[in-house]
Amino acid sequence: MITGLFETHINVSNYIRSSQFYEQLLGILPLLDDPVRRSKFYWVGKPGEAMLGIRENYPSPLVQRQHFAFRIELNDMLRARSYLEGLGIKAENFRGESAEELLVFPFMPAVSIYFDDPDGHSLELIAMLPDVPRPELEIMPWTEWEGLHGRELPASSSFTE
Repeated sequence: MITGLFETHINVSNYIRSSQFYEQLLGILPLLDDPVRRSKFYWVGKPGEAMLGIRENYPSPLVQRQHFAFRIELNDMLRARSYLEGLGIKAENFRGESAEELLVFPFMPAVSIYFDDPDGHSLELIAMLPDVPRPELEIMPWTEWEGLHGRELPASSSFTE
């Protein structure tokens, strides 16, 4: 029955400011602006695959920090930090440290990078790795994971629209 997660909504303190933030991210496509309800909807990825909704002060003016992740391609992860920083967004790894050394979650396995939106919602870019899950291993640097598999990180990649 269930084939994926389609829609999520977050409460924001200022929907105009949040709209500007989300619209600068590649892969976030405006779908509907509803100024009467002070809300906006976006396609995430290809139209019809997933949707994000933002709404100002709904259900209350208190914004509770939420967390969600956007899936990206593995080759895009190599430039994720410079991409985010180029937009003026501070990027960190899972431990809240500099994103110069990204971390792998061996139980999936996946590599990710974290950043916050203007309301402090914790956002993540995550890319699945092509390897067998290793749940017995602790979270580790991406370079160490690649070394376990006899590989090195490629030199660079770039985001594409």
